[in-house]
Amino acid sequence: MKPVLIGIIGCGNISDAYFTGAANSEFARVKACADLRPEAAQAKAAQHGVAAMSVDALLADPDIEIVINLTVPHAHVPVSLQILEAGKHVYLEKPLATDFASARAMLARAEASGLRVGCAPDTFFGAAHQACRAALDAGRIGRPIGGAVAVLSRGMESWHPNPEFFFKPGGGPIHDMGPYYVTQLVNLLGPVARVSACATIGFPQRIISSEPLRGQVIEVEVPTTVNGILQFASGANVSMSASWDVWAHQRAPIEIYGTEGTLLGVDPNFFGGSPRVAERDSGFKPLDTQPHAFGVDNFTLRSGARVANYRAVGVLDMAVALRRDRPHRASGELALHVLEVLDAFERSSREGRHIDIETAVQRPVVVPLGRGEQVFVAD
Repeated sequence: MKPVLIGIIGCGNISDAYFTGAANSEFARVKACADLRPEAAQAKAAQHGVAAMSVDALLADPDIEIVINLTVPHAHVPVSLQILEAGKHVYLEKPLATDFASARAMLARAEASGLRVGCAPDTFFGAAHQACRAALDAGRIGRPIGGAVAVLSRGMESWHPNPEFFFKPGGGPIHDMGPYYVTQLVNLLGPVARVSACATIGFPQRIISSEPLRGQVIEVEVPTTVNGILQFASGANVSMSASWDVWAHQRAPIEIYGTEGTLLGVDPNFFGGSPRVAERDSGFKPLDTQPHAFGVDNFTLRSGARVANYRAVGVLDMAVALRRDRPHRASGELALHVLEVLDAFERSSREGRHIDIETAVQRPVVVPLGRGEQVFVAD
């Protein structure tokens, strides 16, 4: 197929994953990048061998079909509307928006214009998460009844070069890390029907200990410890704890409890790992992730640990879907549902009541077995 040409707006930390992912693809290629800071765009362009442009020039380029929006969360909607106005499809880094109403309006604009919206996370494409999906679909733990999710750490101010936005509207552990976990839960269990939660700000101020802003104080404007319950349309209910106020813990990222056993998932911030399943009283056994794509460790973390990191496969799937006229998996509709769920955590805490979820989505289509991006043409 003819490669889909891509533009990138926003040349921060996460952009390298998209430049690299497209550079290794036969289905898509980054033609140009832009940033409010021209020097940032020029640096990334030089690093990855693409053109640096102004935002207006990139949006006017007739060859570019998909624009990846990697701006900060509060700019996601206005920049995406510019992209749609230019007649381009848009793929965003998570979260889709800082509020549900503006995100829904953006998707309505895209639909009226016959344009696609895609959104991270795409980690549920990964081998570990697809193996979990296969185990559930095969009935290995029977009917899912409940579960527990934990995403707990000390926050971003110790390592991120400019962490302030994490503690402003659109940030916090629920909106920053929550998309990975709720998206994987929807992949496994289907849509969420109702949410209840309690949320607090653990520390009203954060002091940056990373360079180059070491010593600066951040005023925290969003909850940093949230505990809630998600009730799924299927009848299952799952507890979720998300916090940036935790020094240490020993909780599993995702556990699903069924009538016939238990599924232990892995960190949905990455693509690989070693999920396990226990069928009745047989004890936990590893799931076979080998037949699934996007599971081989290919990235080294700051800690030195090796992980599977294939960010950008959601865009590649979207590119193939565009050419083959089929739905893409990391869709705007999925991201909108997840955003409504995430917003409901804070609404439930603030209003002291259960929040019913208005949107409903189907579980994403499973990723075919195989290796690499070729699985996207196996549909």
